[in-house]
Amino acid sequence: MDRAAFFDAVRVPLFNGHLSQRQVDGMTAILDEWDVACPGDDLRWLSYILATCYREASSAMWPIREWREGQGKVYGDPDPITHQACYGRGFVQLTWKGNYARMGAKIGVDLVNDPDLALVPANAAKILVLGMRDGDFTTKKLADYFNADVNDPVDARQIINGRDHAELVAQFYNHFLAAIDAATPLHT
Repeated sequence: MDRAAFFDAVRVPLFNGHLSQRQVDGMTAILDEWDVACPGDDLRWLSYILATCYREASSAMWPIREWREGQGKVYGDPDPITHQACYGRGFVQLTWKGNYARMGAKIGVDLVNDPDLALVPANAAKILVLGMRDGDFTTKKLADYFNADVNDPVDARQIINGRDHAELVAQFYNHFLAAIDAATPLHT
């Protein structure tokens, strides 16, 4: 993919004509992880991954903490053993100690004892890409919604968050897919 062409193609429809360096760096972390974890896979998957990040990280395209850090929610309370709260962090807002443990083991990082490691862009990208590819969040995975027989960016929201903002995320997906198409003219 011609990354400069990709950034040019997303700049206007999704970022009001301007990309900050942090947005470019965040998307670069995702694209780098995609190249490692999913080379040759369906580019619709990448489009949906980026659209999910755009929604979950408030278009910042940078790993963020959940608003109010889980205040008032059980997962926002410090764990009695680690003294860490496993509220949402990252590109995809990973929550709950069990999910931090599972994803930490998967990416080789101790997220349970240091959940802020989910805010490191490379780690956040691994959690996002691998989790969506493999169905680690809800058991639903990208291949369930994007394959030779199916193209369903609305129901694909079930990979992360039920049907929450499904139509909106599908719109983001379409913009990212158009940008990927513009930057990857020879893909099939």
